[in-house]
Amino acid sequence: MIRYRILAIALLFPFFAVAQELQKKNYKGCTAIVVRRSGLDGVSTYRIPGLATTTDGTLIAVYDVRHDSHKDLQGNIDIGISRSLDKGKSWLPMQIILDRGTWGGLPEKYNGISDACILVDRKSGTIYVAALWMHGVLDSKGKWTEGLNEHSEAWNHQWKGRGSQSGFGEKETAQFLLTRSVDNGVTWEEPVNLTSMVKKKEWWLFAPAPGAGITLKDGTLVFPAQGRDERGKPFSTVLVSKDHGQSWQAGNPAVEEQTTENMAVELSDGSLMLNMRANSNRNDFSDRNGRAIAITTDLGQTWKEHPTSHHELIEPTCMASIIRHDYKQGNNRKSLLIFCNPAMKTERSNLTIKVSNDEGMKWTQKIVLDQGKGRGYSCLTSIDEKSVGVLYENSKAELVFERIMLKNLRF
Repeated sequence: MIRYRILAIALLFPFFAVAQELQKKNYKGCTAIVVRRSGLDGVSTYRIPGLATTTDGTLIAVYDVRHDSHKDLQGNIDIGISRSLDKGKSWLPMQIILDRGTWGGLPEKYNGISDACILVDRKSGTIYVAALWMHGVLDSKGKWTEGLNEHSEAWNHQWKGRGSQSGFGEKETAQFLLTRSVDNGVTWEEPVNLTSMVKKKEWWLFAPAPGAGITLKDGTLVFPAQGRDERGKPFSTVLVSKDHGQSWQAGNPAVEEQTTENMAVELSDGSLMLNMRANSNRNDFSDRNGRAIAITTDLGQTWKEHPTSHHELIEPTCMASIIRHDYKQGNNRKSLLIFCNPAMKTERSNLTIKVSNDEGMKWTQKIVLDQGKGRGYSCLTSIDEKSVGVLYENSKAELVFERIMLKNLRF
């Protein structure tokens, strides 16, 4: 194992000004806590939240540490985490858990890692973080760019043009990395490169979908995943392990349309529901605007469109979060599906939590976290039976956490 690197927290006045402003806007006893914001530890931008509760109750927030700018890959980006031992009231100093440094002789800005997804194995307690690593740059024709150095300005993105291509090598396609912790996030192992195991050679890209994965009732581990097929078309699917992370298998694309970031929940009958960002919503403000939803009963080998697909959950084309929250009421075991996204068709504003007590057929709006316009990403977790947590990109600070009591969400 490698010991994590702790970065000192910069005590910047704007941080506390924003924190105080958010705390004034609490609701029903809930207080917003700023976990990360621009400028802390000399970092330009923090983005792409993931959140999980470990088996001992530790909260782990995972995110992009975008050192030099707000831009997506390719760039000097690492994966960082923050841990909370008191259910989100306070957060320990940031740890960098994925950093490729100057791998392959290229500067850090050509070894970026982004879009982390966190998963807790509920059976073993092991915590996994998957993320996407880009080495170098492929040009507009998908050709490796030679001679890159610190002064080079070449740039491309894994979703842009031919920024990632077929094959398995670091100079051909973006790489799927996986690290793990067996001590509740205190230390993290050197990452394993799963690219050749989980990606089909002809696919242009196979990547984790940011946010959080789940453990099924039978112990199967499920990461949400996304990629580009042999034509470069975006798709959503899942990545599963039935042997506690020793091996992994990718599912097939969930729907025919272009979808990307997604999260999964297990329904009461054991099937998986995949809730997906759909590219068609980008310019569709009609009644067909909405999250794409699909169901699988064989861990992603085959899929069926859910009747609520493009009907129940509007979106401005943005990442969203969904979880199943189990709880006890009297002597009865019950559950809710809880969903969070910018509940708008036209822009990333009105970040809202909705709940469903009928396995996602109907949704009720419960809490508006932030009415302002922002980047809009979020991730939910069950903290305990009586509360859930959400880490989200706020319009006034980059990563904000709130603990929400179940009594404020139940019907």
